[in-house]
Amino acid sequence: MALTMLPPSDAVPEVLPTERLTSSGKPVPEIRSELRRIPDVANAWSVIALWVSTIGIFVAAAWIDHPLAWLVAFVVMGTQFARFASLGHEAAHRLLFSNKRLNDFVGRWVLGYPAFLSTDLYRRGHMAHHKDEFGPNEPDLNLYNGYPITKASLRRKLTRDLFGNSGWKNLKSLLRGIRYDATRAHVVRILVSQIVLLAACTLAGWPQLWLFLWFLPWMTEWRVINRLRAIAEHGGMQRSSDRRLTTHTVRQSLPARFFMVPYNIGYHLAHHVDMGVPWRKLPQMHAELVAAGYVTPELEYPTYTALWRKLASRPS
Repeated sequence: MALTMLPPSDAVPEVLPTERLTSSGKPVPEIRSELRRIPDVANAWSVIALWVSTIGIFVAAAWIDHPLAWLVAFVVMGTQFARFASLGHEAAHRLLFSNKRLNDFVGRWVLGYPAFLSTDLYRRGHMAHHKDEFGPNEPDLNLYNGYPITKASLRRKLTRDLFGNSGWKNLKSLLRGIRYDATRAHVVRILVSQIVLLAACTLAGWPQLWLFLWFLPWMTEWRVINRLRAIAEHGGMQRSSDRRLTTHTVRQSLPARFFMVPYNIGYHLAHHVDMGVPWRKLPQMHAELVAAGYVTPELEYPTYTALWRKLASRPS
């Protein structure tokens, strides 16, 4: 049999519509209005807590000033970039704050530009991704296609990520954007944000904090986390109107949520079924899909490790 990441037909039964879900899987209007309510105050605290914890990591590393402390801080900072990306993703969907101007300001200047990302450019590509996963305008098709692959192939990809090869390609692509009118302003704002962060570290007497705990984790560890998360979302799936054939679903655990899929971004099938549901309500959206029989036990991977094992199951 040909190797495939697609679920067997008995794992994707035809159960829609139901009394609570429409034929597309979206909740009926009265339920959807509740699930789509954006908790502005709680989200503001999440953004503040993210920056407070990031500054806390910097301060702890500088205060302890021991090689082991720097190593631990470096590892944790990779997960912090997963948090910046997850909340930035929420802002790109305009689900972080109900006020559009506030949402976009925080998405750009508080979450995006400091983390080497233009929220506006990301939003443009990401909406194409949601409109037609694996379609002709899919921005990340090369990242998802070709799975399952061999263990050696996945190991090579992750090694390139870990040692900065992928990060260097991303950095060069970012800097080349300054040549073009459509992207120049975004690149300049990212560079200005980095100068401000470096200046703040320098004024604190620790300019190396920006290099060792900001730039290098983004170049290396974050690349590994981002690839593992991305292939766990869509690796080896196909173009379909049935989101169960475009998007994996994985049972969420505390370690996974801490290291790789914070802010409920791991409920990715629920997010693709209804991308208007804010992150705090995605577990409830997932529960609706399970209750309807749309998400079956056979469809859901028990752990990310189990999914990665299958993604790397092609014989050498």
